Amino acid sequence: MRKISVLILLLTGLVLSVSAATKAEADKAYQENNFKGAIKMYESILDEGKESAALYYNLGNSYYKDNNISKAILNYERALLLSPDDEDIRYNLEMAKSKTVDKVVPKSKVFIVTWVNGIRDMMSESAWAEYAIMFFILFIVALCCYIFGKKIVVKKVGFTAALAFLCMTLVSHMFAGAQKEKMVVRNASIVMQSSVTAKSTPNESGTDLFVLHEGTKVFIEDGSMKDWKEVSLEDGSRGWVPAQSIEQI
Repeated sequence: MRKISVLILLLTGLVLSVSAATKAEADKAYQENNFKGAIKMYESILDEGKESAALYYNLGNSYYKDNNISKAILNYERALLLSPDDEDIRYNLEMAKSKTVDKVVPKSKVFIVTWVNGIRDMMSESAWAEYAIMFFILFIVALCCYIFGKKIVVKKVGFTAALAFLCMTLVSHMFAGAQKEKMVVRNASIVMQSSVTAKSTPNESGTDLFVLHEGTKVFIEDGSMKDWKEVSLEDGSRGWVPAQSIEQI
């Protein structure tokens, strides 16, 4: 039994070392301008279930250097989902978007909504969850000061602080939930074909509404059909496109 355990440990170590070597080889291939080779290796690592913002970011960079803008945007967007506070990812994503044909102007939103969403996207789900735990602990401490404090000043400070930390706990929890929902739902997609015509109905005989080009971000509004998806743009436009023309972020 002991020999079997040792063998399992050795095999596990071997698998981990192979994965590490593969990552190192992919990085080396990128540094040597072998972008197609790097793409193949990064994709193989992701196929093994080793998902991370760094892998998607490196893969996006490789596709960008290989002039595959739609794939670059797709992987930058995936990296941003995992690490929304990473400025390098945001910068490279904007650089890739600047090379797309469609310049969609988002519908104007109420300032408070834009402001709240901006704060929410400053951190990932796990980071907001950690803040929620920290604020809750501070809430308990402040509440104890209010309950057990013998001086009026201590009780007042404890009560005020407890309310503040309770609010911050709830907000952090809400933001963590919102970020998790973005990870789970993933209704955003990227147009992968050079161009695709959005239709008024889910078939080729539908009326042509507008044309989308590769790299454009769309949001799936109706994904119930196998071959067609109803999508919307940030400017509010809606239409049906073939399912194979887009890839989910």
